[in-house]
Amino acid sequence: MQQIIRGSLTIRPSEFKDTRELIILDNMIWTEETTPGPLMWCSREDYLLHAPPGSQLVALQEGELCGYVGFGCPSGMESNRHVCEVNIAVHPKFQRLGIGGQLIEAIKQHAGENGIRKLRLRVLSSNIPALSFYRKCGFEEEGRLREEFYLGGHYVDEVFMSCMLTGGKGNGGHFA
Repeated sequence: MQQIIRGSLTIRPSEFKDTRELIILDNMIWTEETTPGPLMWCSREDYLLHAPPGSQLVALQEGELCGYVGFGCPSGMESNRHVCEVNIAVHPKFQRLGIGGQLIEAIKQHAGENGIRKLRLRVLSSNIPALSFYRKCGFEEEGRLREEFYLGGHYVDEVFMSCMLTGGKGNGGHFA
């Protein structure tokens, strides 16, 4: 994917130099309200094993990293290569400015160009803003695991959502 420039926003594949800011953003965004368990990176190397350069699209506002969308094949099986699992994080000071929507549009384009037919994600049922955002971006609920997690004194469902892409053909590429 080539970088996308829209005004002062640039979206491009992640690079090694982004690692520190991506770790900081993960620690800020992934809380008990947004994930069933904390993300604990033991080291920069540990993070890079999970999210190597190029496995995310990052958004930069005037050079400052303000969000990302991560992507990967959910199972590694050849029969599942047409599906891509995504996750997204936008820095709180950049939320509600359209950056998340632009990241989703960028991953849809990138995925479609690489033979991906379906984007999928998981979200906590208690994360109402995220559910609303994903629906606005064209994701639909496919199913849920009821009372899958016990968080903050309450049982919470895990919701599975997906978005079908019209551009993907065949059985997927070597994208994820």
